[in-house]
Amino acid sequence: MRTTRVSRCQMLVSWSSRPVNEFVDSPLPNLNGPAAVVRIQDGFNHQSHSFSTLAGTILVQARDPAKLCMEIENAIDEHRFNDAWKLFEQHLHMDGFPRKSIVNKLLTSYAASLDVPWLEKAYGMVEQAIEESKQNLLGKEPLIYLSFVLAKCGLPVPASTILRKLIHMEQYPPVTAWSAILAHMSLTAPGAYLAAELILEIGYLFQDGRVDPRKKINAPLIAMKPNTIAMNIALTGCLLFGTTRKAEQLLDMMPRIGIRADTNLLIIMAHIYERNGRREELRKLQRHIDDSQSLTDTQFRQFYNCLLTCHLKFGDLDAASNMVLIMLRKAREARNSFATAALLFPIDKKSSPGPVSQESLGDKESGGLGNNRSNKDPTLSYEEFYRDRNFLKLDAEAKEVLNALLVELHMQVELITTERGILQPTEKIYVKLVKAFLESGKTKELAAFLIKAEKEDSPASNDNSALVHVINSCISLGWLDQAHDLLDEMRLAGVRTSSSVYASLLKAYCKANRSGEVTALLRDARRAGIQLDSSSYNALIEFRVIQKDTKEAFHIFKEMKEAKIPRTGHQEFEMLVKGCAEGGEAGLMAKLLREIKEEQAVDSGVHDWNNVIHFFCKKRLMQDAEKALKKMRSLGHAPNAQTFSFYGDWIRCHWGEIYRGNRALGRNEIYCFSNLNEV
Repeated sequence: MRTTRVSRCQMLVSWSSRPVNEFVDSPLPNLNGPAAVVRIQDGFNHQSHSFSTLAGTILVQARDPAKLCMEIENAIDEHRFNDAWKLFEQHLHMDGFPRKSIVNKLLTSYAASLDVPWLEKAYGMVEQAIEESKQNLLGKEPLIYLSFVLAKCGLPVPASTILRKLIHMEQYPPVTAWSAILAHMSLTAPGAYLAAELILEIGYLFQDGRVDPRKKINAPLIAMKPNTIAMNIALTGCLLFGTTRKAEQLLDMMPRIGIRADTNLLIIMAHIYERNGRREELRKLQRHIDDSQSLTDTQFRQFYNCLLTCHLKFGDLDAASNMVLIMLRKAREARNSFATAALLFPIDKKSSPGPVSQESLGDKESGGLGNNRSNKDPTLSYEEFYRDRNFLKLDAEAKEVLNALLVELHMQVELITTERGILQPTEKIYVKLVKAFLESGKTKELAAFLIKAEKEDSPASNDNSALVHVINSCISLGWLDQAHDLLDEMRLAGVRTSSSVYASLLKAYCKANRSGEVTALLRDARRAGIQLDSSSYNALIEFRVIQKDTKEAFHIFKEMKEAKIPRTGHQEFEMLVKGCAEGGEAGLMAKLLREIKEEQAVDSGVHDWNNVIHFFCKKRLMQDAEKALKKMRSLGHAPNAQTFSFYGDWIRCHWGEIYRGNRALGRNEIYCFSNLNEV
């Protein structure tokens, strides 16, 4: 009995549905059976053998592997990826993996497609080649390129796996290449965690001087050593996605592999220490921050935001409030210096740069983080990638993604802002401090802090002071008693408070139907010499009418009239008439009618002259306004609060020039100070 062995051919079975590869490379016994026709093409001799089979005729067709490789290459060049894959599978079943150039061309072409299904097939090829110990067919550059594209298309797991395979194969990727892979991995939460793990694994190889850089044989390994950019990328990804404990492991590894911190790394360290509650480490870092000459305003802002947040986390209100006061004092000193410099050296407003918005900051630095998240962004072709032997383009892309990550990190700063390079507290820090003080029952300490802040801040208007913002915040939160306590503390400390605060609190008390507090606040306002506006009187009259206290409502109406408070309409009359009618008080109704007649008999000349003075003040014709005021008095019309309020508006607009001595006040302007409470 002869046995024939068929190999390196493809068998086409016309009779059975059994897989062909069950017969390939296996002996075919009992050749004395029915005839089997074996057709061998492409230069092989045609032979016929009789052998025994289960049934039917087997047709075996052999193909030249070299010709199949050529067809695969042509399909790739023509972007017929489906055909290329089918031909590759045929070659795989017939003769195993094709030659190295074909395998790598398949990998890079599928990677360049940016299509996830083809990327998965390419990754599957890599895994199969390694499983079959065919890793010698996989080129270093094609694997780096495939890993880069996988990371950019949002597939961090296979991207990191390929990097690990490269290291295991001792085909060490340079840090300029794998840092770009790390950057795109760090744009997602799972990828950021894997990036931190990867850099820990790579860094372990270099800990405590394990690799001697003097030996030439270690040069490829030394080129893979993590650098500051790779560390910044991994740490920022951990911060943005909340894996700060993993980030601290990276910080612990840094000195052991000899990474030196740049300015970005210092700020990232501050964020990590703040998130993990490491206040002492932040204080140690502060010395380096204050001594550094290369930090930007944005970086200073981020560091002190971290320090201030950490103080609040520890409940150290003294340290937090002291930081705010120092910022306010330095800001005041800087404003004074700037005003002096502007006086001596006038600044051309056209050429002076305006404030930089958060959006423009993001556009300047990176074009926005969202652009880097898209897996359809233009990417390097493999030809460009291969020509860039030093991976400079990947290094530039890693830096671009890092800038985008840093911008997103900067967007989380809320407690501190900058103006002309000077740190200043935001309203948010005041809200947090006030809440912390009040929740711990430290109203007196809060008042003391606000008084100091008032002195340091020196606002151009009382309505724009920190105190007003804080009390208004308390009122908006419904903390009316705390707001009243703060007002009392301010009054006892001799600090004059804007009438708008009293008005806001009074209206809130009226809305809450708290009669006793309304009476007490009115008494405090009168003691402090505060003149309420017409809206406050309207709220008081309405409140008393609702309380069915029409006598007090009528008393408030008369007080408003005697104070010559300008009215916006006839709501007061309507409310009083309604109250008198519902209460059946004929006497009060008669008094009210007399008041209405007197009101109608008032000379309308005051209103007309007020309009004239308002026009001159609006046009900044102050001499004409002063002449109009003299003429008004000579005609027997007494100026009221509205008359002087127009002067007050003008003084507020020019307070900066008046304060610096660039503008003198006239007699009537000075007179405003003695007649108005809010100038």
